[in-house]
Amino acid sequence: MNTNSLIIVGTILIIVGIFLIFAGSIIGMFTKTKEGAEVKTGGVIMIGPIPIIFGSDRGMAIIGFLMAIILMVVAYILFYRGRVL
Repeated sequence: MNTNSLIIVGTILIIVGIFLIFAGSIIGMFTKTKEGAEVKTGGVIMIGPIPIIFGSDRGMAIIGFLMAIILMVVAYILFYRGRVL
């Protein structure tokens, strides 16, 4: 792949991601949840090699921790081991 192809693929992925977030928000506004339904959230923010993990309960924090490990391994492979593809 040349540089132009990577730029086009990256731009398309960003546009698809924005569309999915928008579509999920619209769908979420019109779906009804059961009374007393429990919502769990969690995520990972990577600042360089340092992960910031958050979650609304222990299970989501563990999932965030696993996501952080996977992101760090992928970053190591891409930046220090050369091309993956």
